[in-house]
Amino acid sequence: MDFDTPIDRRGTHSTKWDKMEALYGVSPDDGLAMWVADMDFRAPKTVRDALRQQADLGVFGYADLESPYRDAICWWMEQRHGWQVDPKAIFTTTGLVNGVALCLDTYTDPGDGIVLFTPVYHAFARVIKGAGRKVVECPLVNNAGRYEMDFAAYDAQMTGAERMVILCSPHNPGGTVWTRDELQGLADFARRHDLILLSDEIHHDLVFPGQTHIPMTNVDASVHDRLLMLSAPSKTFNIAGLHTGNVIIPDPDLRKRFAARMSALSLAPNTLGQIAATAAYSPEGAEWVDALMDYLDGNRQIFDAAIADIPGLTSMRLESTFLAWVDFSATGMQPAEFIARVERDAGIAANHGDTFGSGGETFLRFNIGTQRTRVEQAAERLRAAFADLQ
Repeated sequence: MDFDTPIDRRGTHSTKWDKMEALYGVSPDDGLAMWVADMDFRAPKTVRDALRQQADLGVFGYADLESPYRDAICWWMEQRHGWQVDPKAIFTTTGLVNGVALCLDTYTDPGDGIVLFTPVYHAFARVIKGAGRKVVECPLVNNAGRYEMDFAAYDAQMTGAERMVILCSPHNPGGTVWTRDELQGLADFARRHDLILLSDEIHHDLVFPGQTHIPMTNVDASVHDRLLMLSAPSKTFNIAGLHTGNVIIPDPDLRKRFAARMSALSLAPNTLGQIAATAAYSPEGAEWVDALMDYLDGNRQIFDAAIADIPGLTSMRLESTFLAWVDFSATGMQPAEFIARVERDAGIAANHGDTFGSGGETFLRFNIGTQRTRVEQAAERLRAAFADLQ
């Protein structure tokens, strides 16, 4: 697989490259786009071939792909994660942010509290607020460069007005792969407070050597009556623009409620998204993911080494994802200053940490899912931008 050949996405309507100047003041002519969480790699050949075959047919009418599509999902989850999925449990949504929104709409009411472990993926809070629900921030504990959950503190925060808890597993932006004990702690927490447990596992395939992702559904069957599993091929295979994700619901009663809501809204899958997912969830797709993670591991080491060279900067230990979470607090700089150095001096567009909620104020998130030459450029630019600290 070729991950090294640069792909010029400028002028292709790429959000990541074509909007960074308007949002960050970083010109795409000589800047580096390291913000939006998509990668700069071509999707696997098996995916491109499947889409090309459909395009060559030239007819984009109604299609019935449910059986091969669901079979592919079930095969992948069992082969890669030891998760046996009932095909009847799968509901396809227009990506996972849409999946979260539908779950909020189905199982909660306006004014309900929705628990987030912050800092966390910024779209959660946006959708919760947009739905008229209340964000309940439970801060994660940064323990020597790894996030942990403090359930004793969270128990004290609960008021009884909370209805759902959302887990990001593996964690975005911290890259933490939760342990079985941590996930069991969350299951117990959800039961204690009678919370619907939504586990967004969109990054579950992107784990580094020495780490194992455990699907929430495999931790404790006693929470199946309140569990909603979210998965998608989008991050794994770099097909996020096809907006295809899945809500997988173990409990038959919860399924009925979700099916009724989807029917009322007349929601149906995107054919090209289903074609791409079916092709991706295959032995060829698995081989591509294995090669991808080897490549990303090399990028991670280069980027982390650069951050370690700069006094005051700390990169959280990346156990999963292609998103490096860098803490600037020990520089003593205010966010405006270290952001200016990254954007203006280094010419890098990175996500601002405060958008991820409480605890993210001193961080920036860098996307290292790009060609190694760009990661090396970013490393040198950051060293130069903070040279006075060295």
